[in-house]
Amino acid sequence: MHRGKLDHKKGISMNDVDKAVDAGKAALKRRLEGMTGSFSYEETAYHLPVTFALTGSPVHDRNEALAAFSAAGENPLVAAECLAAGEAAVSGREPAPYTGFIPDAVLRTLGYSLVDGSILGLALVAGTPADPIEAAGLCRELQEKYMLTFLSGGIIGSLQSAGVRVGTEYRLVPLGSRPSSAIHFIDILARVAMMFGGVTPGDATRLLSYARERAKAIAIVFPGLNEEEVAIIDTFRVLGIPVITPGGYEGGSWVPVRIADAVRTGMELRGIKVNVTAIPIPMACSPAFEGKSIRKEEMYVEFGGGRSPAFEILRVRPGTEVKEGEVQVIGPEIEDIKEGSAVPLAILVEVAGSQMKKEYEPVLERRIHNFVNYGEGSWHVAQRDIIWVRLSKDAVSKGVHIRDIGVLLAAKFRMDFPDLLDAVQVTLITDEKAVLEAREKAEAVYLERDERIRGMKDTDVDTFYSCTLCQTFAPNHVCIITPERPALCGAITWLDGKIAYEIAPAGANQPVEKGKLIDLERGEFEGVNRFVKKASHGEVDRCSLYSIMEFPMTCCGCFECIAVMLPEVNGFMVVSREFKGETPSGMTFSTLAGTIGGGAQTPGFAGISKGFILSDRFLQAEGGIERLVWIPSILKEEIGTRLRDHLKAKNLESLYEKIADEKTAVTIEALTEFLASVDHPALGMKPLI
Repeated sequence: MHRGKLDHKKGISMNDVDKAVDAGKAALKRRLEGMTGSFSYEETAYHLPVTFALTGSPVHDRNEALAAFSAAGENPLVAAECLAAGEAAVSGREPAPYTGFIPDAVLRTLGYSLVDGSILGLALVAGTPADPIEAAGLCRELQEKYMLTFLSGGIIGSLQSAGVRVGTEYRLVPLGSRPSSAIHFIDILARVAMMFGGVTPGDATRLLSYARERAKAIAIVFPGLNEEEVAIIDTFRVLGIPVITPGGYEGGSWVPVRIADAVRTGMELRGIKVNVTAIPIPMACSPAFEGKSIRKEEMYVEFGGGRSPAFEILRVRPGTEVKEGEVQVIGPEIEDIKEGSAVPLAILVEVAGSQMKKEYEPVLERRIHNFVNYGEGSWHVAQRDIIWVRLSKDAVSKGVHIRDIGVLLAAKFRMDFPDLLDAVQVTLITDEKAVLEAREKAEAVYLERDERIRGMKDTDVDTFYSCTLCQTFAPNHVCIITPERPALCGAITWLDGKIAYEIAPAGANQPVEKGKLIDLERGEFEGVNRFVKKASHGEVDRCSLYSIMEFPMTCCGCFECIAVMLPEVNGFMVVSREFKGETPSGMTFSTLAGTIGGGAQTPGFAGISKGFILSDRFLQAEGGIERLVWIPSILKEEIGTRLRDHLKAKNLESLYEKIADEKTAVTIEALTEFLASVDHPALGMKPLI
C-alpha cells in the first residue's frame, strides 16, 4: 500500500492538512481491512486501551478490529491502535531506546507524579525537526515546565544527536521511531481515564469529557508525517488536545507558531500555568530529572550508600542564626577529589520562619531527596543516615561543584515554601571526622522524632486526615489516613497529613473528625462517612477503615499493594506492584488494579500501602493478619524483618513460614494444598462468605 510522504521541503498549501487527513483516514481503513493474524498487548488489564475505552470491546483479531472500528464511527485512533498492535505481534517491540506500548505497572509508577504537582501536563512531540539544537531547547523547556513528554518519530534521533538523554526517567519518553507511535500517547490517556478517572470502558462520551477537562495534554508536530500520521494526530483534537506546529503544515485547525513559542502557546491553550525561576548552578533543574539514575560508570563522585558515612538533617533555628541563601562546604571540594571516589557527606539544612515549627522538620527534610534529584547531574537515594548521593562526570565537566547541591536546596526550599520559610542556609561537610561528629548529634534527633509517632493508635486521636491529591485524575476517590493506616500510596502518614494541613490549610490534606463510632471492628465512624460522602461528590455513602468486605475504602490507582479475598482458602492475598507474575487469583497486579481503580469501592478488594500490612488494624474486621495466606517473595523479603517482629509481638512467630509466595504456590489449587500442609490458621477461621 502506498503511504506517500508529504513534501515538507516545499511546504503545503492552506488546504493540504485537510486533504492529508481525508487521504490518511482512507489509507488506515484499507490497511485495517487487510490485517491478518491475532494480536494483543501484554502487561495491561485494558486490552487495546483506546479501542476498549471507546467501545468497551476487547480486540484480538481483524474481525474484532473492524467491528470496533465501525462501532467507534471509523475513528482513526482505533484503526491506528489495532494496526500498531498487529505490527508489534508480527515484528515485536522496537529495540531500545524505544518503549512502544508502556505496561500498566510502569504507567502507575507515574501516577503519583501526575497528582502531586511534579507533572503539570502531558506533551507529545512528533516528527523530525530541521534543527536538533532548537528541538533540544524545546524539550528542555518542556522538562523545566513540569511537562511529561512523549516522543515519536525523528525527534528522538535529533535529541540524541544533540546530546539529550531520553527515557522514562528523564520524562522524555521515546515511544517509537515512526510518528505513528504517537498512538501510545493516546492509549496512555485512555488508561489514565480508566485507572484513575472512573471512566467505564465503552463510555465514549465520558472518556472525551474526561480528556478535555482533566488531561492537560498538548501535541507539537514537526515535519515528517505521512498522510496516515497526519490523520491520527489530527484526531487528537477531538480529545481537546491542541496540535501545535512550528512549521511544515498549514491549513486545518493546527496552530502555527515559531518554535520558540510552541511550549508557551500549547500550555496557554490548555490553561497550564507554571512559574519557573532559574537556579544559578551549571546544570538544569526540574522534576523531569527526578526519576533518572546515575550509574557507577557515569558518576564522578559518590557519598554514602554504604561506601562512606553520609546523612542529612533539617532543623528549625531562630531567625538570628540563619543567614538567607548562605551555602558553605566544610572539607574537600570537587577539585580536591579523585574521580570515582566515595566521600563522606553531611547535608545540614537550617531554616527559619515565623510559621515554621519543630514538628514540620521531618516533612520538609524528606524534600531533600526530591530536590537533589531535580538536578540533571545529581542523584539521591534514601533518607536520614542511609542516604546515597552521586554527581555525574558530565555535570562535573560542566562546572558543577558540591556547593551547588547546597545552592539547589536553598533555592528550592524557598521557592516551594515561601509562606513558611523566611531564610534557608545549607552546610555541606565532606571532612570525615566532622561528618561522624555531626552524625552522632543527628541520630539523637532521629530517635526523638521516632518516639513522637511510635505506638500511636487510632484510639489516641479524635481527628483523622484526608488526602484528595488523586482527585486530579480520580475525581471521586477519598483516602482517609489514620495513625495506624497510612495513605494507599505509602507516601503519607497521619503525622504527614496533620503537618501538611497546618502548612497548607486549603490543600489536599484536610482534618476529618471521627465522630460517633458506628462499628468498632469495621472502623466505621459517622464523621468519616459524612466527610467521605461530601468529598466523593455523593458517590460514596459509607466507608470502613478496617474492613475490605463491607464498605471498603475507595481506590485511586496509586496504591502500593492490593489485598484480595480468596474464598477458596478462606483468606486474603496481598500483591505489590513490583510483582509481574500471575497470582493464585488467576490475575496479575495490572489486571487486579484495572478492576478496582478510579475511585471504585469494591468489596473483597482493597488498595493498601505496604506499611498497613504491619498494622494491628490490617484486616481487623476479617480476623487480622492470620487471614494472610499469600504474598509475592519480593514483598515478603522487603518487609521480612518487620513482619517477623510484628508476628512475634502477636505470638504468631510460626505464621511467617506458613504464608505462601509464588515459589510455593502459583495456582489456587497449589495454594490450597500448601496451606493444608502447614495447617494455616485461616483454614479454621469463620468463613468469609
